[in-house]
Amino acid sequence: MKKILTLFLLLDWSVMAVDLKEHAAAHPAGDAAYSFDMAAYREDIRHLPIGVFDSGIGGLTVLEAILSLDLFHNDSLKPGADGQPDFADERFIYFGDQANMPYGNYSSVGRTDYLRELIVKDAIFLLGRRWFDPISGSFRQDKPPVKALVIACNTATAYGIEDIRDALKHWGLPVIVVGVVEAGARGVQEAHGEGAVGVLATVGTCASGAYPRVIGQTLGRAGRSIPAVTQQGSANLAGVIEGDPAFKESVAERSGLDARALVTAHLESGAKAPLSTIVLGCTHFPLAQTEIDSAFVKLRSEAAFEGLIAPTLSYVNPAEWTARELFRALASAKLRNHQAQNNAKDSFYISIPNPIRKDLPITAEGALDKVFKYGRLPGDLQREDTVNVPMTPERIPMTTRKLIETKLPQVWQRLKM
Repeated sequence: MKKILTLFLLLDWSVMAVDLKEHAAAHPAGDAAYSFDMAAYREDIRHLPIGVFDSGIGGLTVLEAILSLDLFHNDSLKPGADGQPDFADERFIYFGDQANMPYGNYSSVGRTDYLRELIVKDAIFLLGRRWFDPISGSFRQDKPPVKALVIACNTATAYGIEDIRDALKHWGLPVIVVGVVEAGARGVQEAHGEGAVGVLATVGTCASGAYPRVIGQTLGRAGRSIPAVTQQGSANLAGVIEGDPAFKESVAERSGLDARALVTAHLESGAKAPLSTIVLGCTHFPLAQTEIDSAFVKLRSEAAFEGLIAPTLSYVNPAEWTARELFRALASAKLRNHQAQNNAKDSFYISIPNPIRKDLPITAEGALDKVFKYGRLPGDLQREDTVNVPMTPERIPMTTRKLIETKLPQVWQRLKM
């Protein structure tokens, strides 16, 4: 019965995916919801910005890694730092689907079908020109399209990257797609020696099984032996790192609990090899790497975990590897911009509940009601529960704003311009 239900859900999504692809194709001018201007992609697209999206603002850590990257010579493309950021001549559009987050919760309530539709809608927004102006209360059509899509969300990559690639192929667009899970797996290929791999991620990312699968595929294609992979999903660490007042623990306390849970899961799996490589499989987690490493150091001395943690741990930050993959992909496709855009600014957007709609169940804090949010079904492309508006410092919670200002200086500088 379980296999039949799974097959039904896959078939059901395939129908919805076709509907979304055909809907966009039926509105080639991009003037309808979930559509984009297809004519923009019949011209040279090298000058277009790069799109980066996440379920919220955690993906800004990926954008920070991209903006900070200096691992290649910009003129010759050869490996090695040249003192100039590798993306110095590029501009970016960031989108955080704040109103529909957290994405990790959709799988736990059986709504991965709607999650996958949301992910493709995120891509369509970046491809298009349409956004909502909260000042005039109307939609505008002057956002530039993008030449590349960076899925800066582990959960969105796990559930939606193939759907996005399929849609781009259907539309015939020469747009690059890079996802943090695949990039993280390549990071494991480079960083991992002997031992087992541990993945600290969100509950949703772990439920997808994406990291064990993609790590196995990546190392297998490289002719490498496939290590044991143990996952641990955290429902709280991202919120604690952001300073969400709903969580009372410190980052160190939460990191200690999650590290312990990972090592315990590794023990219970029966794996013999010690954990030697840790994948920080949530965009927030690299910000707490110091606390996470300290937690493993303490656990290593406990008798119950003897031999389960290698003397030295290698950490894989998928954000850094995503930046590398993006540079290589743009260079390979000859889509790098070679003209400095000194006067061009980056753009930042977030989603909010649609203020035009008066029938939406809204909480006292102005968010979508959780029962409504996680109970929606895919396929209704005529309704917009959320709209995408400019992300300004004022629209970011104070604790999160402080985190960006102190931990993500490149992003903060561009966000406040």
